[in-house]
Amino acid sequence: MKSKFSVFGAVVVSAFIGLTPLLASAGEVNVYSYRKPKLIDPMFEVFTEQTGIKVNSVFAKKGMLERLQSEGANSPADLVFTVDIGRLSDIQNAGLTQSVNSARFEENIPENYREPKGHWFGLTTRTRIIVTSKDRVKPGEITTYEQLTDPKWKGRICTRSGKHVYMVALTASMIAHHGEAEAKKWLAGLKSNLARKPQGNDRAQVKAIKEGVCDIAVINHYYMVKMLKDPEQVPWANSVNMVFPNQDGRGAHMNVSGMALTKHAPNKANAIKLMEFLASAQGQEMYVQKNGEYPVKAGVPLSPLQNFWGPFKEDSLSLAVVADNRAAAIRLADEVRYND
Repeated sequence: MKSKFSVFGAVVVSAFIGLTPLLASAGEVNVYSYRKPKLIDPMFEVFTEQTGIKVNSVFAKKGMLERLQSEGANSPADLVFTVDIGRLSDIQNAGLTQSVNSARFEENIPENYREPKGHWFGLTTRTRIIVTSKDRVKPGEITTYEQLTDPKWKGRICTRSGKHVYMVALTASMIAHHGEAEAKKWLAGLKSNLARKPQGNDRAQVKAIKEGVCDIAVINHYYMVKMLKDPEQVPWANSVNMVFPNQDGRGAHMNVSGMALTKHAPNKANAIKLMEFLASAQGQEMYVQKNGEYPVKAGVPLSPLQNFWGPFKEDSLSLAVVADNRAAAIRLADEVRYND
């Protein structure tokens, strides 16, 4: 049976750009999403059961910002769901969001995971961890992001592109904590320790450790969850130890998946109801169990694997500050020729 939560209409395909205008009934909430349907549709279904408000979503890997810009005031989208502070801030900076003032958000979402004027809100958090070879790196031998530049790791580290949004956010946090000059030294030092030219996604870095290409990598924590669910990739995950960095200092770098109300949302009131549901304990717990990320709301039960990993200290740096430093982080990646 065709899911009523998957699309606005039969014309929808897997990318935003080039689609014809979409229509939906008044009061229905329309979502443009970078998150895969299997991660969010179950929550939409529960919301509909509780409120009677239907939710329609369109998924694509790219083109959200361009689609919203081309549609302008005629856009049917009420909400955007995306991952990483960079993508959230890009949509806000393009003037495509509007502010939401909700006491419930203030109660459920910590200040550092909210845009100060209410233009975006974090739904789940992910932390940028260090993974190390169980065979070639001793436990406790590396414990901070700063130690990634130690000359003893020369030729032993793998990362993805220095201009990928995940690496840009980490570099932006280093700028916030240490200043631009020190962050540039850090990025140059990390580059000098790379085992190969930056390439691949986060899972590819762990695979490289398993294959002996490198001994250390930097990844988002939830990729460990994904690999442990894939029989082919379980050996990759089992070849590494996880390190939550900077536990004796500021804590591990955090990022978010998040949501924003579009500037021209045609169903604003119902869209805000959906936002509030997703920020609630029920919505948060569904997110956690489904995708392996951490809740933004305190006290929400964690998954068995998260409980096994145990608690860790999070960097409390505001993601709005991280967003402000992204342009400088990209420039530094160019200046140190990180990807060359």
